[in-house]
Parts: sequence; structure tokens; C-alpha cells
Amino acid sequence: QTKTGIALLYDEVSENAYDIRLKLTKEVLTVQKQDVVCVSGSDHSANHRTVTLRRQPVGGLGLSIKGGAEHKVPVVISKIFKDQAAEQTGMLFIGDAIIQVNGINVESATHEEVVHLLRNAGDEVTITVQYLREAPSFLKLPLGSPGPSSDHSSGTSSPLFDSGLHLNGNSTNTAPSSPSSPIANEPKYEKRWLDTLSVPLSMARISRYKTGTDKLRSNAFEVLALDGVSTGILQFYTAQESADWLRAMSTNISDLTLQNMKMANKCCSPSDQVIHMGWVNERLEGTDSSQIYKFKFLALKGSSFYIFSTPPVSTLDWVRAEKIYNLCEVLFKIHKLWLADDYWLQANLYLGIHQDFDLEDQRPYCFSVMVGHGKSHYFNVELGSELAVWEKSFQRAIFLEVQRTGSKTYMCSWQGDTLCFTVDFALGFTCFDSKTKNVLWRFKFSQLKGSSDDGKTRVKLLFQNIDTKQIDTKELEFQDLTAVLHCIHSFIAAKVASVDPVFIDSQSIARKYMYSN
Repeated sequence: QTKTGIALLYDEVSENAYDIRLKLTKEVLTVQKQDVVCVSGSDHSANHRTVTLRRQPVGGLGLSIKGGAEHKVPVVISKIFKDQAAEQTGMLFIGDAIIQVNGINVESATHEEVVHLLRNAGDEVTITVQYLREAPSFLKLPLGSPGPSSDHSSGTSSPLFDSGLHLNGNSTNTAPSSPSSPIANEPKYEKRWLDTLSVPLSMARISRYKTGTDKLRSNAFEVLALDGVSTGILQFYTAQESADWLRAMSTNISDLTLQNMKMANKCCSPSDQVIHMGWVNERLEGTDSSQIYKFKFLALKGSSFYIFSTPPVSTLDWVRAEKIYNLCEVLFKIHKLWLADDYWLQANLYLGIHQDFDLEDQRPYCFSVMVGHGKSHYFNVELGSELAVWEKSFQRAIFLEVQRTGSKTYMCSWQGDTLCFTVDFALGFTCFDSKTKNVLWRFKFSQLKGSSDDGKTRVKLLFQNIDTKQIDTKELEFQDLTAVLHCIHSFIAAKVASVDPVFIDSQSIARKYMYSN
């Protein structure tokens, strides 16, 4: 199914926005711009058209103009009146920039100069025009056909004055002249939406934020293809429209990612399947301790959590990840969630209404992945639904890895002795001497009643003796304590999930709110 609609393309340099049409299919987003094309007859280059208008006693030239050098835009035709001279030629269109009047170049002329020239040009006026494909939206030109009959800009007046040339100029001859009409072998022109850019959606990414900042664009976002080609900033007339397009594009990108995952999984063993992958923004510390965001591509595959700067396309690409972590040793945490849908969120962020929330930054859908040695990665996604998918995928990937692995053993020490500490899915916790392999103690998962650590290397594990109900404290020292604590957490969560599968869903923070909206 193809989705189409009118939007604006915003140019950050000139700060102008241009009318465009978007066409969204399952695999491609196409940006179209209006242009005038020659549809029959000999084409004297559709770029420049020279048209002779005969001024009529009633209706004059039958057109209005807008713009001029003083506004840093050419003079353009802003209205064409029905059944009058300009319309009868069949060669003039709203949005045509006037380049010459009776051979005089007016590209750098002011509005008044062009009005004066046209009014005093006699009964026959020859003008050369070129369609202005990127007419700034402040000209408020109606889109006309083809396209919606409603003019998006209605109700807002342009800061530029419309000069009507449908009134009589200084005509020397008052006798009615023959109307301007197309001659049989004259080329025939039409205004059409033409494809100017196609962005493949496979592995594409969307950004609603100004590059690298926390500043959310109002009703706007850009789509970037895998090869870096950007649509530019797509601006929508309402928050509702913006959210609808954002969801439609995100859905198509997600569907294609799913297809890519299925393809990749055909070449992988059952124990090395891709569970989920996709684009996120990672928050990094800038050189001046400011916060900057960079696009990262994450993947949950087999036993590992991968962080890439660009998506893996071939099997060989998996080894060039920036970071690879064992899934048993990471901890997924939802950092912050706005309990609201996107329209509300966009409006509030845009108006700056967020004082009631304890925010670390202004991005709403954030999660962190805590890794070994007390380090963590902080990520943000564009939609609440994406956050819910990442939460569910991490739980599933960790659960599968725990079941596959069965057990993890870590070297540790206590009072000068080198020991081994094993977390086992079936048996629970075991501690044994690394040399003699003698088991020193063993407890089930259910016997662990609490723990405390010094945040560096030491941990106290509090176990309850089944018979005496007394608490037995075991103290150990690890090189990477964080990894061990995450591993214990992963095994216990997987154990609970295997006994009570509904438990995982009941714990999902993001899903609870995202899917109820």
C-alpha cells in the first residue's frame, strides 16, 4: 500500500521551506517536486518557455505576480485567472518565475519594476518563464493541480503583496484583440509532480532531533538511508500529520529489518540467531563535558550484544563491531519513560513544558545497558513502541543465552585462596577450590536472600539455610564484580521466567504503557 501526502522540505541554510509531495511504499520513500513538463509537440526546453500574451480589454494579462529581488526571490506568477489571456496560452503556470519581459532580463528586478514593465509593455507582451521548483513557502502559492484541491496555506496571508495584472494596463489600442490561444503545433505543457529523490528504507534511520543535540524539531524529522543519503528535513503542517508519517515510515523500516534478520538467520546456526537489531542514538560525553548524541546500530545475536557505527551487511561485518558484550553479563534498564503518546509529547517538548519531570535530558525514550567494570551505555529511540521492542528483545535474548549456556564460572578469591564461583541454571550457586576442585558450599537460587557490595571488587551473598533458617554470609572478591552481579541477575530472571512465563510480561515497563495507548 502506498501512502502519499504534501509536506514541506526545510532548508536550514536559507531557512526557507518548499512544497514537496511524499510517496511511501514498503521499501522506498520518494520525495517529489512540482515541475512543468512538455507533454506533446516539439519541446523547446521545458526549462525556459517564451509566451506571447495579448492584453485583453477586460482582464488584461489575466495573472497576478508576487516576489521580487527585495525579498531574495524571483518575481513569480501567483494567480492565473480563468478564461483570461494567461490561461488561454496553456503555457503558463502558478509558480513560474518571470525571467524576461519583451527581451528585458528581470531576474534581479524588484517587484515594482516588473509590475511597471508589464503594465507598460503594450498590447502584446512576450515573457520568458521558468518554473521555480523550490518556491519558498512564504510566497504562499497554491499548489494547484495535480494535488489536493485544498490549499494547505489557506488562512495564512503572505507577507508579499499580490500585484494583479488582470486589470487593463496602458493599452494604445482599445479594440478587442484576438485571445491568446495555443497554436496547433505549439508544444503542450503540464504541471506534474516529478521524483527528485528516492531513499531506500532498508536499514534507514529517522531523526527528529537537530543533529547531535537534544533539540526536538517541531512537527519535522529527516530520514537517512544506509548510504547516508538524506531526505533533508521534512516538515509537516500538524503534529498529527507528523506523527502519522513517522509511524508509517518506522513501521516500514521495522518490517524490512525483520526481513533482513530472517535472511541473516538462514546463514546462522540455531544458537547464533539474530533476536533483534536496529538504530538508536547513543549519548556520549563531548570534549567540553557537553552531551552529544551519535547514531549507533545495535544487535542482539547468539550470545552477544553488539554495538556498530554502521549496520552489518555481510557475515564478515559482525567482527568489526565497536563493542561486543556477553548477554549474560549485561543489565538492561529503562531510564526514563514519558507516559504519553507522541502528539502530547511533541507538543509539550516543543512548548518546553517538562518542569514536572526529573529529566536527565530532554529525550523521552531512553534505556541504558550496564556492562562490566561498572560501565554503561546510554541510548535513546524515537518512539515508545521501539523502546518496548528493545526491552522485550533484551529479556528474550538473555533468557535464551542463559538456557543455552547452562552455567558460568568465574575466578574469585577470599582470604588469599583462589576459588571458583559457578552460577548454574539447574543447581544454583557453587563455590569450589580452583586447585583441588573440592566443593566448599552450594546453595539454590531460592536460598539467596540478599547481597551487598563495595562497588569495586567485594560482594557479600546472604543465603538462608534450609534446615536452621539461619542466614549464612559468604564473602568473595572478583576482578569484574559488575559482570558477576549481572550474571546472577540474568540467571535468576531466566529461572523465574522458565517457571512463570507471564512474569516477564508483567515486569515490562515500556509495554505496559505503550500498548495501552
